[in-house]
Amino acid sequence: MKSLYKLFMGVALLFSFTSCEAQIKNPKAETAKVYGNCGMCKKTIEKAANEKGVVNASWDVDSNILTMTYDAAKTNPDAILKKVAYAGYDSDKFKAPTEAYEGLHGCCQYERPGGDMSKEATHGAHQGHDMAAEKPAQTTSAQQDTGVEKVLAEYYNVKDALVKSDGAAAAKAAVAFSEAVAGVTMDKMDTKQHDVWMKVLNGLKEDAEHIADTKDVKHQRDHFTSLSTNMHLVIKAFNPEGEVYYQKCPMYNDGKGATWLSKEKAVKNPYYGSAMLTCGSTIETIK
Repeated sequence: MKSLYKLFMGVALLFSFTSCEAQIKNPKAETAKVYGNCGMCKKTIEKAANEKGVVNASWDVDSNILTMTYDAAKTNPDAILKKVAYAGYDSDKFKAPTEAYEGLHGCCQYERPGGDMSKEATHGAHQGHDMAAEKPAQTTSAQQDTGVEKVLAEYYNVKDALVKSDGAAAAKAAVAFSEAVAGVTMDKMDTKQHDVWMKVLNGLKEDAEHIADTKDVKHQRDHFTSLSTNMHLVIKAFNPEGEVYYQKCPMYNDGKGATWLSKEKAVKNPYYGSAMLTCGSTIETIK
C-alpha cells in the first residue's frame, strides 16, 4: 500500500509540474540556492519570483533550493534572482540590499552567507556579483540593450492615438506597448535603472492592460495619466536619445492636472484631443 501511495503521489506531482510548465512558452528550468528559514520566507520568495505566464517558481524550506521554470524569451534566472534579492533574500549569485533584509520579519532573518560581505550590501547593490550594477548608466546603447527604447516608442504611439481621440488605435498601441515591456531585459541595467524598473513594472503592465481592453477613450486617458507618471521615472533613469519633453495639462482630472511625454516640443494634448489640442505646457526637458 505504501509503495502504491508513493507511486500515486509521484504521478500527481509530475502531473502538477507538467501542467504548470505547459502554461509557460519556451520553457527552461533551473535551480539556485536562496537563503531563508521558514514558511513565511517561502511565501515571500515565491511571490517575488513568480510571474503569471512567465515564471513558475517553488522554494524548498529544507534545502533552500529555488526551482524556476521560466519563458526563456521573456526572462532569465538572473532577472528572477534579482527580484528575490530585492524582496530581502540572498542567493549565491545576488545579495539582497541591507534595507530589504532588515525589513524582513525577525523569524525570517536567516544567517547571511559570506560573513563580512553582508555588511557591504547597500540599497540596490548585489555584492559585486551583479555586473550590470557595477557599470555606470549608459545612454542610447543601454536603452537598446535593455529594450526600453522600444517601450518609449510604443508609448508615443499610445499618446498619438489619444491625441486623435482614436480609442481603437490606442488599444492596439497599448498591446504593442505591453509586448515591448515584456521584452525588456534587466541583466544589463545598472543599479538605479533596475530599482526604477522594478518600482514601475506592475503599474506599466496594469495601465497598458486597461487601455488595451477598451475603446473608451475616457477610460484610456484615465490610465494614461499614471502610465505617463511611471514612464517619466523610466526616462529619467535611462537617459533618452535626444530630447524628451515632459508636458502638462492643468485642466484634466477636475483641475488636478495630468502629464505626458512627447518627442515634440509643440504641445498636442492627449487628454482633450482636438477640443483643446494646444492646452498645456512643457514643464521639463529631459536630455
